[in-house]
Amino acid sequence: MKLSKKQARLRRATKFRAKHAEKSVERLCIHKTAQHIYAQIISGCGTKTLASASSLKEKNGGNVMAATKIGTEIAKAAKKAKVTKVAFDRSGFKYHGRVKALAEAARDGGLDF
Repeated sequence: MKLSKKQARLRRATKFRAKHAEKSVERLCIHKTAQHIYAQIISGCGTKTLASASSLKEKNGGNVMAATKIGTEIAKAAKKAKVTKVAFDRSGFKYHGRVKALAEAARDGGLDF
């Protein structure tokens, strides 16, 4: 039985979250749609959002340039919240294109994955 794209993505996301469930390290969790990309830093226990950024204010929020901008914004917000080390939860999305651009910009901004 072949999985749909959504089922495969959710399977990848579940694997990551199960592996990192015991560790109490903050997560940089992302979500992307065709038009926008969202990033938030969630506390180790998973109950609080410490920082967030999204491309909703951008004219073209669904491209690599917007993802790079959101990566730098989330890094600044993380510094403000005194978070330096995070686990990169890509929500099952493949590490390519906008996801990669956001991650590299966040690393350049000072976040340690």
